Amino acid sequence: MNWEIVMGLEVHAELSAKSKLFCSCTTAFGGEPNTHVCPVCSGMPGTLPRLNRAVVEYAVLTGLALNCEIAQSCKFDRKHYFYPDLPKAFQVSQLYSPICCNGHMEIESDGVKKTINIRQIHMEEDAGKLIHDARTGSTLMDFNRSCVPLLEIVSQPDFRTAGEVISYLEKLRETLLYLGVCDCKMQEGSIRADVNLSVRKPGGHLGVRTEMKNLNSFKAVARAIEYESERQINILESGGQITQETRRWDDDKGISSGMRSKENAQDYRYFPEPDLLPVCIDDAWLRQIKASFPELAHQKRERYVKEHGVSAAQASLLTSHKNISDLFDAISDKSNCPLESASLITGEIMRLMNSTDTLPEDLSADADKLSVLVMLLSEGKINRNAYKKTVGAVFVHGVDPESYIAEKGLLMVSDDSAVTHAVESAIAENPGAVDDWYAGKEKALGFLMGQVMKKMRGTGNPEVVKKILKKMLDK
Repeated sequence: MNWEIVMGLEVHAELSAKSKLFCSCTTAFGGEPNTHVCPVCSGMPGTLPRLNRAVVEYAVLTGLALNCEIAQSCKFDRKHYFYPDLPKAFQVSQLYSPICCNGHMEIESDGVKKTINIRQIHMEEDAGKLIHDARTGSTLMDFNRSCVPLLEIVSQPDFRTAGEVISYLEKLRETLLYLGVCDCKMQEGSIRADVNLSVRKPGGHLGVRTEMKNLNSFKAVARAIEYESERQINILESGGQITQETRRWDDDKGISSGMRSKENAQDYRYFPEPDLLPVCIDDAWLRQIKASFPELAHQKRERYVKEHGVSAAQASLLTSHKNISDLFDAISDKSNCPLESASLITGEIMRLMNSTDTLPEDLSADADKLSVLVMLLSEGKINRNAYKKTVGAVFVHGVDPESYIAEKGLLMVSDDSAVTHAVESAIAENPGAVDDWYAGKEKALGFLMGQVMKKMRGTGNPEVVKKILKKMLDK
């Protein structure tokens, strides 16, 4: 209570562009080391970069979503700082003239709404990967990731709690996903956060900050903030001083350790990138980008409640990931049954995702087949038990639903004579339940219906079964 935590974030989002920032090499994750490289991204002398147009459009879309001012003229800068995983020994970024600035995002943490200000968004290239071999003591270099396009989204130091940071990251992740500019697979390093943190007496001057690099899970971010704030408070309360530095977070040990003293901009020796012309976004191009702006998650939530009549809780689940909302939109449009489609996604599909350890980003259920199932259920051709069974077969094995239903004999029987025969048998075999029904025990009807459905192997139409059962009991 005697200390206030002050934090700012630098979030690196790896863009979904198919090729790298300055060359045509693929950005696909993985691959054998050093197979996604060419003379440009491997830094061969005499090569020249060529800017990827899609990266500029992704940057503008992100800036618009975060309420930024868009610089219709911006440029790149060269950062001369030793990167062992960038063979050309410098990084191309934007310092003096970023493409987006002065934005903001509204978040909600612990029921309190707050505005987080965005200082700037700039384009830059990613570095490669160092692989340390403990057996030989050597370090190997994989340049597949070098020159992959990144957006760095830099906030103002507006965060005071780990909860605020997580709320911001969750909403930012959601926004990037719905824009389609980043797949946000944290396990693959597609989105990473650097946390700049200092502590001070409430209302006092800003303290000396440290930076924790490349945190790639929300859990790691929260743990790192807790550890680093406690570390700094303990040092200050013991009469010590905080060293401005970059720190590495070890999530296995739950501690951070110093990497290097924190550099200032002049230490990077920035100067205008001589091999790239300034980026000029004319009015026509800007209008084209704005016209491609997609529906974001909060807009979808509002529309689902208003147009489809789903509950607010369902709408929240349906928009929890873009893949999930895309699947819902497809099934709902094809079946013209939005409420049943919403129940399918938030019920059976999410249960199956959980039981098969399927992450939302890996969801690939067949919307056409699932929409057929929704229509069969709504038309009364299958009952809910057969529906659930077939949903599972479609999700896990990709079966054709109509063939599967025919093969398993799951089509619902509504023929009065077949139902009447099953009802008669159930009544004759369960006189005790019949007596209970006459004695006013409502549960007896449910038991008898279950016996009828069992005789019909689950294919009876529940409404027809109930109607005939009550009619015969009333006799």
